[in-house]
Amino acid sequence: MISQNVLLTAALAPLFGAVIAGLFGRQVGRAGAHWVTILGVALSCGLSIQVLYQLVYEQAPIFNQNLYTWFEIGGYSAHVGFLVDKLTAMMMVVVSFVSLLVHVYTIGYMHDDPGYQRFFSYISLFTFSMLMLVMSNNFLQLFFGWEAVGLVSYLLIGFWFKRPSAIFANMKAFLVNRVGDFGFLLGIAGVLYWLGTLDYATAFQNAPSIAASTVDIWPGAGWSVPTFICIALFVGAMGKSAQVPLHVWLPDSMEGPTPISALIHAATMVTAGIFMVARMSPLFEMSETALAFVLFIGATTALFTGLIGVVQNDIKRVVAYSTLSQLGYMTVALGVSAYAGAVFHLMTHAFFKALLFLAAGSVIIGMHHEQDMRRMGGLRKYMPITWITSLIGTLALVGTPFFSGYYSKDSIILAAETAAHHGGWVQQYAMWSVLLGVFITSFYSFRLLYLTFHGEERFRHVDAHHHADSHGDHAHSDGHAHQPHESPWVVTLPLVLLAIPSMLIGFFTVGPMVFGDYFAAAIQVLPAHDTLAAVKEEYFHGPLAFGMHFYASPAFWLAFAGFAAASYLYLINPVLPARLRAAFELPVRVLENKYGVDDLYQAVFARGSLWLGRVFWKRGDVALIDGIAVNGSAQLVGWSASLLRQIQSGRMYHYAFAMILGLIALLGSLIWTLRA
Repeated sequence: MISQNVLLTAALAPLFGAVIAGLFGRQVGRAGAHWVTILGVALSCGLSIQVLYQLVYEQAPIFNQNLYTWFEIGGYSAHVGFLVDKLTAMMMVVVSFVSLLVHVYTIGYMHDDPGYQRFFSYISLFTFSMLMLVMSNNFLQLFFGWEAVGLVSYLLIGFWFKRPSAIFANMKAFLVNRVGDFGFLLGIAGVLYWLGTLDYATAFQNAPSIAASTVDIWPGAGWSVPTFICIALFVGAMGKSAQVPLHVWLPDSMEGPTPISALIHAATMVTAGIFMVARMSPLFEMSETALAFVLFIGATTALFTGLIGVVQNDIKRVVAYSTLSQLGYMTVALGVSAYAGAVFHLMTHAFFKALLFLAAGSVIIGMHHEQDMRRMGGLRKYMPITWITSLIGTLALVGTPFFSGYYSKDSIILAAETAAHHGGWVQQYAMWSVLLGVFITSFYSFRLLYLTFHGEERFRHVDAHHHADSHGDHAHSDGHAHQPHESPWVVTLPLVLLAIPSMLIGFFTVGPMVFGDYFAAAIQVLPAHDTLAAVKEEYFHGPLAFGMHFYASPAFWLAFAGFAAASYLYLINPVLPARLRAAFELPVRVLENKYGVDDLYQAVFARGSLWLGRVFWKRGDVALIDGIAVNGSAQLVGWSASLLRQIQSGRMYHYAFAMILGLIALLGSLIWTLRA
């Protein structure tokens, strides 16, 4: 049986480390700050693994208990409580394990930074927030964790607050997520209003009672209540998991230090929306419309954000757009009711994408804070550990047979194909989007690998005035190129430890997680929607057979085509990309401009809001409030006082005359009233 104390310790140990490093950073010093946070997260990771072991191998019952009553208002109550089933336990292990490796990595990456203790406090606080999110058993605690990870993300993106670009990026992330969170809050309010509870289990139990209910969004526009609730909740996921059109904050978040790119913007926080929709599967299964909406958004994100990654030259931004695309794949899986496939890809992606981000950070260290891939090349012999781990991460990402990404991505693609055979244009669009996305993913992944580690050593021809990473305060400017070097062991050890699950974990877990009953108690799928069951029947006969069948998969050949194209362009004929760029200048410019979405938002929303604010300030604040209410009332008082001052002559006969006039007026009004 799972102990309540074990769960509390797993959740609170990172918070304890964050408080010590944050409030007592000067007293404990740099070493004290990293040790107290690393030990806290290590304890949390160990306990999370214990909980997972109890659920899987000891068949421990699901833990669902309220630990503390937050408030009670009328018939409504809110609690702090934990729901720990196999879905939660898997998320706890992923969050704490990746976080632990990022903590260790940070010792090497941030060793010269003056904000060392503050950084460790923030990333440990993030770990606590994410654990509270995935362990919650009710919507209000989910929202608390949801907002807490958003807050820490804001603090970490703008960690170097003296850099205007970092402040712009964290404000952008904050504002875009507020749009998503408004929808999320509406969805939670809808759950409370129509289902009468914030508790997951009770809400799911009461869900059939609202199946036929409708609500007027505006007069004459009646929506199904489950559709309204699910779309509103998914709008929150669109913000947190960076889905089109609320995706614009994620690439800019690369202004933060590389460790948080791995921890928050690849492995954990951005997957919160995917986890949330999977957890809410009993609600989403009630609405075909909501599932189609989820599917369309995911397919659009998977295809079009991946295309932007093809033209990026900043090593971190390529990986960032890859993250956006892979989150689109997970969302497609949700849209075809392959929730287990989405969560499985979430898990495998957490390992190999964190690996790729941390490897990019290792390259940045080795290149003395250079991020432009056009100024790299030939690093393979200087950074062998970083190169081999980057290769493993790349092979996993593109879906190489028997690597983890192969099992998770192919499961999603086959589920999308199955849905397309029986669905409409949205399902067809999703299928082609994820298939084309395979070629694009393979192309930009190998492009990154070749530009960074292979070919000509272009860094020898670079002058010192180049773009710096967020370590800009420490970038060199001495007029000659530095010799690249391998990163210290605190950086390379996490790379090796992440490379292992990137290769192996898919093979050993695809059977029970995707095609077995691992998530049976946590995820509900209607038989008519069960695409994974159809995939299992036709394609899955064990992980070995599934891997050996790669030659029959269009996805494999598309990935191979992407690999071949990148190899020819960047290894065999490296002068050709410049010619192609000149020949296709307009499409390239559209991609570099990110389809103009950022410019549109800046022109319409940002500048529009500023214009509206100035109008309200001049017409409302200055003219109405200051001019009439404040200054006008003061002037009225002054004018009235100047009139009354004329009466105050100080002469007795003036006052006696005024009293007589008042008495006559009083008597006259009394007589008139009596006659009436």
